Formats: sequence, structure tokens, C-alpha cells
Amino acid sequence: MTDDDSNDWYSQDAATFGDRVAAAREAAGLSQKDLARRLGVRLSTVRGWEEDRNEPRANRLSMMAGLMNVSMMWLINGEGEGLASPEEDPLPRDMRILLADLRSLRADLVAKAEKVARMEKALRKLVQENADAGAA
Repeated sequence: MTDDDSNDWYSQDAATFGDRVAAAREAAGLSQKDLARRLGVRLSTVRGWEEDRNEPRANRLSMMAGLMNVSMMWLINGEGEGLASPEEDPLPRDMRILLADLRSLRADLVAKAEKVARMEKALRKLVQENADAGAA
């Protein structure tokens, strides 16, 4: 990552869905508990979203975007109306670059974990089909 990538601070490559939810929530002056209460979900649900362990359904995503004054697309992939990149970061440039690289790596790991889950599901389906064919 270079310093020019600061314009893409919340892009899909630099930040995860959870990163964008947390940033938008903080920018809106809401605690996790406040957001959970306003959306009618449990605090653990909001934590799961921000930790990229799960994602909200479309109706909650829409409500969340409205509460935090960002677009649903920005929450999903970093494109559209959202937060501006931080203008002045108190961290030195080399630390900002390292942090951006870590965010990118985390996003890659989440994508790989999702791919593993899809592959596992497909394998289970094939095993079941094979077992069903053997029983026939």
C-alpha cells in the first residue's frame, strides 16, 4: 500500500464490512449498545457484525445505513455515500501503511474463510449424494 491509498481507506480491499460498520457507528456517536437498541437486536449481534462473524439481513442493513447516514452499498463494499477517509492520522506514515496492509490481509482471510465454508458445503452435498446413490 502506498500513501496514495488513503483515499481508499474504507474500500473493499482496505476494510471489511465490520470495519465500516464500526467506523460509521462511531462517527454517528453511537455505542454498540445504542445501535443494538435502535435496531432491535442484541448487543452480541452488533458485535458479531463488527467482528465480521456474521452479517445483517437486508432490513437491518437498511435501518443501520439510515441511522448512521451512510449508504447500504458503502457498508457492503465501501462504494457510494459513506465516511470520508481520515484527513489527519496521528500515526506515522509507516504505521499507517502497516495498518492498511493488516486490514487488507484480514479482508483476504475473511474471503478465504468464506470460500472454505462454501467448499465444505459442496463436499457435504457430494458425500450425501454419494451415500444416497449407494443406498439405492
